[in-house]
Amino acid sequence: MFISSPDTDWTNTMSIPVEYLNPPGACPAQGLYSHIGKVHSGTLLFVAGQLSVDAEGGVAGSGDFDAQFEKVFDNLDAVLKGVGCDFNDVVKFTTYLVHSQDIEHFMRLRAARFPKMFRTSAYPPNTLLVVDRLVKESFLIEVEAIVRGQ
Repeated sequence: MFISSPDTDWTNTMSIPVEYLNPPGACPAQGLYSHIGKVHSGTLLFVAGQLSVDAEGGVAGSGDFDAQFEKVFDNLDAVLKGVGCDFNDVVKFTTYLVHSQDIEHFMRLRAARFPKMFRTSAYPPNTLLVVDRLVKESFLIEVEAIVRGQ
Protein backbone atom coordinates (compact mmCIF):
# COMPACT_ATOMS: atom_id res chain seq x y z
CA MET A 1 0.00 0.00 0.00
CA PHE A 2 1.31 3.45 -0.91
CA ILE A 3 1.05 5.87 2.01
CA SER A 4 1.75 9.59 1.73
CA SER A 5 2.81 12.11 4.32
CA PRO A 6 3.06 15.92 4.24
CA ASP A 7 6.73 15.44 3.33
CA THR A 8 6.07 13.11 0.38
CA ASP A 9 8.01 14.00 -2.75
CA TRP A 10 5.40 13.64 -5.50
CA THR A 11 7.85 14.14 -8.38
CA ASN A 12 8.50 10.41 -8.75
CA THR A 13 4.93 9.15 -8.40
CA MET A 14 4.38 9.09 -12.16
CA SER A 15 6.41 5.87 -12.24
CA ILE A 16 3.69 4.20 -10.16
CA PRO A 17 1.21 2.81 -12.69
CA VAL A 18 -2.52 3.36 -12.62
CA GLU A 19 -3.95 0.40 -10.71
CA TYR A 20 -7.20 -1.30 -11.70
CA LEU A 21 -8.95 -3.00 -8.81
CA ASN A 22 -11.88 -5.32 -8.28
CA PRO A 23 -12.30 -5.36 -4.50
CA PRO A 24 -13.52 -8.42 -2.61
CA GLY A 25 -17.29 -8.45 -2.31
CA ALA A 26 -17.84 -6.44 -5.50
CA CYS A 27 -20.16 -7.99 -8.07
CA PRO A 28 -18.52 -9.34 -11.23
CA ALA A 29 -17.82 -6.71 -13.90
CA GLN A 30 -20.30 -6.88 -16.77
CA GLY A 31 -17.67 -6.34 -19.44
CA LEU A 32 -13.99 -5.56 -19.93
CA TYR A 33 -13.50 -3.09 -17.09
CA SER A 34 -12.46 -2.88 -13.45
CA HIS A 35 -14.55 -1.40 -10.66
CA ILE A 36 -11.84 1.04 -9.54
CA GLY A 37 -9.02 2.97 -11.19
CA LYS A 38 -6.51 4.08 -8.55
CA VAL A 39 -4.09 6.96 -9.12
CA HIS A 40 -1.47 7.78 -6.50
CA SER A 41 -0.78 11.36 -7.48
CA GLY A 42 -0.05 13.74 -10.26
CA THR A 43 -2.09 15.75 -12.68
CA LEU A 44 -5.46 14.48 -13.83
CA LEU A 45 -6.56 15.29 -17.37
CA PHE A 46 -10.25 15.31 -18.25
CA VAL A 47 -10.44 14.42 -21.94
CA ALA A 48 -13.51 15.63 -23.80
CA GLY A 49 -15.66 13.03 -25.47
CA GLN A 50 -14.04 11.88 -28.69
CA LEU A 51 -16.21 11.36 -31.74
CA SER A 52 -15.75 9.75 -35.14
CA VAL A 53 -14.37 12.91 -36.75
CA ASP A 54 -12.08 12.72 -39.77
CA ALA A 55 -9.12 15.02 -40.53
CA GLU A 56 -11.38 17.48 -42.37
CA GLY A 57 -13.85 17.72 -39.47
CA GLY A 58 -16.53 15.54 -41.05
CA VAL A 59 -18.22 12.44 -39.69
CA ALA A 60 -16.14 9.33 -40.41
CA GLY A 61 -18.09 6.10 -40.93
CA SER A 62 -21.57 7.59 -41.06
CA GLY A 63 -24.07 4.83 -40.26
CA ASP A 64 -21.28 2.28 -39.56
CA PHE A 65 -20.87 1.60 -35.83
CA ASP A 66 -17.73 -0.53 -36.25
CA ALA A 67 -15.98 2.18 -38.28
CA GLN A 68 -17.01 4.87 -35.81
CA PHE A 69 -15.78 2.79 -32.86
CA GLU A 70 -12.34 2.44 -34.46
CA LYS A 71 -12.14 6.14 -35.37
CA VAL A 72 -13.20 7.25 -31.87
CA PHE A 73 -10.40 5.21 -30.28
CA ASP A 74 -7.92 6.37 -32.95
CA ASN A 75 -8.85 9.97 -32.13
CA LEU A 76 -8.57 9.32 -28.41
CA ASP A 77 -5.14 7.75 -29.00
CA ALA A 78 -4.01 10.88 -30.88
CA VAL A 79 -5.21 13.15 -28.07
CA LEU A 80 -3.42 11.03 -25.45
CA LYS A 81 -0.18 10.95 -27.45
CA GLY A 82 -0.45 14.72 -27.91
CA VAL A 83 -0.01 15.18 -24.16
CA GLY A 84 2.61 12.46 -23.71
CA CYS A 85 0.19 9.78 -22.46
CA ASP A 86 -1.17 6.48 -23.70
CA PHE A 87 -4.08 4.21 -22.83
CA ASN A 88 -2.22 2.82 -19.82
CA ASP A 89 -2.65 6.27 -18.23
CA VAL A 90 -6.45 6.16 -18.52
CA VAL A 91 -8.11 6.10 -15.11
CA LYS A 92 -11.73 5.90 -16.35
CA PHE A 93 -13.80 5.93 -19.53
CA THR A 94 -17.35 7.13 -20.04
CA THR A 95 -18.96 5.79 -23.21
CA TYR A 96 -22.09 7.13 -24.85
CA LEU A 97 -24.01 5.10 -27.44
CA VAL A 98 -27.14 6.24 -29.26
CA HIS A 99 -28.57 2.77 -29.91
CA SER A 100 -28.88 0.02 -27.32
CA GLN A 101 -28.54 -2.50 -30.16
CA ASP A 102 -24.89 -1.42 -30.45
CA ILE A 103 -23.97 -2.57 -26.94
CA GLU A 104 -23.04 -6.07 -28.15
CA HIS A 105 -21.05 -4.58 -31.05
CA PHE A 106 -19.25 -2.30 -28.58
CA MET A 107 -18.38 -5.25 -26.31
CA ARG A 108 -17.11 -7.33 -29.26
CA LEU A 109 -14.99 -4.50 -30.68
CA ARG A 110 -13.60 -3.60 -27.28
CA ALA A 111 -12.66 -7.24 -26.62
CA ALA A 112 -10.68 -7.21 -29.87
CA ARG A 113 -9.02 -3.81 -29.45
CA PHE A 114 -8.27 -3.44 -25.73
CA PRO A 115 -5.61 -6.20 -25.54
CA LYS A 116 -3.66 -4.22 -28.17
CA MET A 117 -4.05 -0.92 -26.29
CA PHE A 118 -3.21 -1.94 -22.71
CA ARG A 119 -0.18 -3.66 -21.18
CA THR A 120 -2.28 -5.98 -19.02
CA SER A 121 -5.69 -7.61 -19.12
CA ALA A 122 -6.94 -5.26 -16.38
CA TYR A 123 -8.83 -2.36 -17.94
CA PRO A 124 -10.07 1.00 -16.65
CA PRO A 125 -13.54 1.41 -15.23
CA ASN A 126 -16.10 2.33 -17.87
CA THR A 127 -19.56 3.79 -17.50
CA LEU A 128 -21.70 2.94 -20.52
CA LEU A 129 -24.73 5.10 -21.25
CA VAL A 130 -27.34 5.01 -24.01
CA VAL A 131 -28.47 8.51 -24.92
CA ASP A 132 -31.01 9.99 -27.30
CA ARG A 133 -28.38 11.54 -29.59
CA LEU A 134 -24.93 13.11 -29.71
CA VAL A 135 -23.91 16.55 -31.01
CA LYS A 136 -24.68 15.44 -34.61
CA GLU A 137 -27.29 12.80 -35.36
CA SER A 138 -24.88 10.80 -37.50
CA PHE A 139 -22.53 10.14 -34.56
CA LEU A 140 -23.19 6.74 -32.97
CA ILE A 141 -20.55 6.63 -30.19
CA GLU A 142 -18.60 9.06 -28.03
CA VAL A 143 -15.91 8.20 -25.47
CA GLU A 144 -14.45 10.52 -22.85
CA ALA A 145 -11.64 9.73 -20.44
CA ILE A 146 -10.00 10.75 -17.21
CA VAL A 147 -6.25 10.37 -17.62
CA ARG A 148 -3.22 10.58 -15.36
CA GLY A 149 -1.11 13.32 -16.93
CA GLN A 150 2.61 13.02 -17.56
